[in-house]
Order: sequence, then C-alpha cells, then structure tokens
Amino acid sequence: MIRKLLSLDWILMMASSLLITTGLLSLYTLSLKSVAENGENYFWRQLIFIFISLIVLIFLFYFNYRSLLIYSTFIYFFVLFLLIIVLFFGLTIKGTTGWLNLGLFNLQPVEIAKIGLIISLASFFSRSKIKIGEMGRVIGSFFIFFSIAILVLLQPDTGSALVLFSIWIGMLFLSGINKKYIIGLLVMLSILSIISWFFLADYQKERLTNLIYPENDPQGSGYNVIQSIIAIGSGGIVGKGIGSGSQSQLNFLPEKHTDFIFAVISEEMGLIGAIFLLIFYLILGYRIKKIAENSPDNFGYFLSGGILIMFFFQIIINIGMNMGILPVTGIPLPLVSYGGSSLIVSFASLGILNSIYTNKKTKFD
Repeated sequence: MIRKLLSLDWILMMASSLLITTGLLSLYTLSLKSVAENGENYFWRQLIFIFISLIVLIFLFYFNYRSLLIYSTFIYFFVLFLLIIVLFFGLTIKGTTGWLNLGLFNLQPVEIAKIGLIISLASFFSRSKIKIGEMGRVIGSFFIFFSIAILVLLQPDTGSALVLFSIWIGMLFLSGINKKYIIGLLVMLSILSIISWFFLADYQKERLTNLIYPENDPQGSGYNVIQSIIAIGSGGIVGKGIGSGSQSQLNFLPEKHTDFIFAVISEEMGLIGAIFLLIFYLILGYRIKKIAENSPDNFGYFLSGGILIMFFFQIIINIGMNMGILPVTGIPLPLVSYGGSSLIVSFASLGILNSIYTNKKTKFD
C-alpha cells in the first residue's frame, strides 16, 4: 500500500500543493479579520475540506480508474438526480439555487456535475469511437452534455454551464471529430448567444454590459469588477505584503475568499506572486497533458483530457473576471479558492489522474 503511494506523480502533487498553500496563505490573512467581524474562519474550514479531499484523492488513486467506466452510467444518472434535487430542496444564495445543506457544509452539486460529465463523455467517446460515425458522436455527446447543462441553467448558474459547455466542446475535439463540426457548433452558439440576449435577466445583462463599462454603476453591478481591478493594480511588482492589502483587508473587495482570491494574491504578493501562481498552474497543466498522452487506453486519455479542459477554463474564467476582461460568473479558482465542493472535486480529479499515471504505457519523468 505504501509502495503504491510512493508511485504518485510527485511533480503533479507538488504543483498542486503549492497552489493549495498559496490559497491557504491568503485565506489565513483574510480570516484574521473575518473571525473578529463575523466569526468566519476560512482558513481552518479550508483545512478541514483539504483533509476530506485527501481521503477522496487516496480512495480514487487506489480505486482503479477503469472501474469508472463500469459505473459511468450510474454516475451520469446520480449527477442528474443531484441537480434535480437541488432545484426543489436547495439553498438559494444571491439568486442561484445551487446548494444542498448537509449540516457540516453546503454541497454544490454542479461541481460534482463537472467531473460527472467528464466521466460520462469519456465513457461514451471511448466506447463509441469505432461503433458510430462522427455525427453520431456529436449527437450522442450533446445529449449527455445538454441533459446536465439545462438543469444547471435552471438554477440559474450560467458560469458553470459555460464550463460544462467548454468540457463538451473540448472533449469532442479530443475525440478526433472533423473540425467542420466544431466550427459549425461555434457558429450556431454565436447566433444563439445573440438571440439569448433578449431572454437574459436584467442582472445578467448588467454583468455583460459592465464588462465593458463597469464605471456605469460603480456602487452596484460594476462594484466587484472595479474593486478587483484596483486591488490587482495596487499590488504593483512585489505587492503590499501578506495581510497588508487595503482592498482585501478593509473589505472593499467582495467575495475575496472565493471568486476574487486572485485579486487578493495580486494585491498582497504583487505581479511576482501572480506569475508564480501561473507557473504552478502551467506545471499542473503540463503534467496532466503528459498523463493524457501516455494513458494506456482511450478512456484514460479522455478522462485526463477532460480534467485538463475543466481546470484550464476555470482558471481562465476566474482570472479573466478578476481582471475585468470576462463577466463575473462565480467560478472558483481551482485548488486556491475557498470552498469544499470545488476542492473535493479538484482532489478527486488528482486521484483519478494519479491512478492513470501509475498505469502509464511509457516512462516520461
């Protein structure tokens, strides 16, 4: 058992550990003030989430990833069940009904839906690549994606639905589909996006409008973006110092422990801290890419590729909204933002990746 544990991809785990440590450092400084104000200790709660997540990681590492292929249908319907249940019995926070109260913490089913979609699509593509043609793969995979995404949109959680869409398109591309289908889908999406503008809620239109003109409502819908941009810019090259960020420590920056933790890191650790954070992510992405390339079968390849796509788009969306170049969507920064559901799913992904790594077809260290 110990010998197998030593076969982990330690470069992958080291990069992940550095990301977690960076997040914990920021959460510790934020907790010094939040404990005094409202009793919220993000640091210690995150440590508990990390402990739970480690158990999940180790379990999935020892649980051969090929077994997920056997249980993929059950996982798919379990995800649908959770997403239906949350619509009826979930907690509504800031207009989104997306959390189930489990007592100790609130479970966010959409996070489970992300890894569930990856497993379902990996199973579908690895089994159907020879049996059905390209159009069959497009239609079949779209049904799997859409049945999950529509339930997420009903919450409504547009940001997570966008991540799910990115996973579908990315994995469809990995399946070797003709690029004309991808281009056709993207053109269709562009047309639907224009039409959907007329069906968006007012707050959703404000988010998109304030992406370009956040100063239009500096005390309202544009406030978050403006404060985040100020925090990032004020950090300069070396930052203001750990625990010395004025925007974050004086509560000008909203949702600083979750959505806008990148702004906290940039303000307190500066451009240097932000660059190191991105380097850790690049190492993480590189190792996942190598695991995908050396997967012993198609299922492992699609699993690894899907996880890489999920991490990549969440990183891009989160940092983009922190910098004011993408709409604020509530997407966490993987392994860094506070939150149990996101952390557990990220660690579960690392467990699956390490299970694939130990079965790699060639040595690539």
